[in-house]
Amino acid sequence: MKVVLFALNGSWVHSNLALRCLRPPLEREGFEVILLEHSLRDRSAHVLEALWQENADIYGFSCYIWNLNEMLSLAESLHSILPNARIIFGGPEVSYATERFDKLPFLDAVICGEGEDALPMICRAIRAKTDFPRVIEGGRPNVMRDEGILYRLNEATGGILYYESSRGCPYSCAYCLSSATHGVRFKSVEQTLTDLQKFEETDCRIIKFVDRTFNADIRRANAIWKALLAPCYTKNYHFEVCATLLDEESFEILAAFPKGKIQLEFGLQSTNPETLAAVSRHIKPQAVIQAVRRIHGMGNIHVHLDLIAGLPYESYERFARSFDDAYGCSDLLQLGFLKLLHGTELRARAEEYGYQCLPDPPYTVLQSRWIGFGELQKLSHIAEVLERYLESGRFAHALDYLLPRVGSPFRFWEGLTERITADPRPLQKRSQPEVYRILLDYAVTLRGIDPKTVKWLLSLDFSAQEHKNPPYFLREE
Repeated sequence: MKVVLFALNGSWVHSNLALRCLRPPLEREGFEVILLEHSLRDRSAHVLEALWQENADIYGFSCYIWNLNEMLSLAESLHSILPNARIIFGGPEVSYATERFDKLPFLDAVICGEGEDALPMICRAIRAKTDFPRVIEGGRPNVMRDEGILYRLNEATGGILYYESSRGCPYSCAYCLSSATHGVRFKSVEQTLTDLQKFEETDCRIIKFVDRTFNADIRRANAIWKALLAPCYTKNYHFEVCATLLDEESFEILAAFPKGKIQLEFGLQSTNPETLAAVSRHIKPQAVIQAVRRIHGMGNIHVHLDLIAGLPYESYERFARSFDDAYGCSDLLQLGFLKLLHGTELRARAEEYGYQCLPDPPYTVLQSRWIGFGELQKLSHIAEVLERYLESGRFAHALDYLLPRVGSPFRFWEGLTERITADPRPLQKRSQPEVYRILLDYAVTLRGIDPKTVKWLLSLDFSAQEHKNPPYFLREE
């Protein structure tokens, strides 16, 4: 019996880890398993044709907030052309509020939670022509057992390979789905390093650990990091870590890595104590900032720091303060927006907090008791400007000069955003010379800024990043 495990990824460089976790238990049951991956940029007709050509008995769809609407449409179309095929949904986005799918005639089953045991059970029932529940609780199988490598080495993995060395999170943040389950399960240090060594045979560039808190067990984390110092591990490794769990041994090991081998992502989310208490995030923000600044100061590790707009008790002005507190201690300040995910505490308390959100995925918050729709839209525009100017790295010389000379980094980016949004054309459609011109025109209006220095630094950035002569407005007369 043939089973197709299907994913619709964000882009072609991504790969779906869930499919590769589900294949081994299905193959042990004697099923023929095909992995089929496409991206949201692919034409739906092309994706549907690929599904139809497999002519499988069972299709398993891996559903997330970014692809659920497309998955529903594809499943309905697939059912119309292959009415005898069974369609099963699983993944984080369908694991809660399952009543949404009760009356969909094209769905045969929904798996809530982990699928390594539940999906083979359903497939066995289909093969034996016996009944099975429409909604199945996946339970907590011991998936950290020795499954070996999760990727077939002859598969194209794109630029990023996702890997799971632990499952669960020790924290219970009210906005995160990890708060719906308790406990953390780990692969052994030896198994993790064995898998990573096998990945050396792939052409991926980045191995991104999906562990919610990689260093939840700091001794284990230090042992893995220490082993990765060996030259036989050549990839770039990305970890999400808790800053306050790092110990002196962690800092010593991390300082020894060659530049570019490690990326660390830290969750700050807010520096407002009232906000952090409301979302059950029991951290000391200044301790996080101090640790992140120390890692960034080493100069060998690319550091991401996350903020979330729209959290309880954080107004627009209070978010501006969190932004200023966090700015400058990382390579990348990532500005995210609160999403009211099914199964989280904040969604359950939405009425209490005055939350309004998008009715469909990704359920982005539109307003709350503390922040209005217009203010959140303004922050979303600032996030777009940060992506074009800061995250791109194309304006490093100019920004390194400008930002230390302004009183508030948030007000700097707010002002630049206001100048850009005065023109209704989307920022992503502006030419690169125009984007340089906007920054120059804005910078010369700031107090204490030398226009000639800004022009010279922007010309350096343009020459280095665009590999061509600067436009006329950046040249000396």
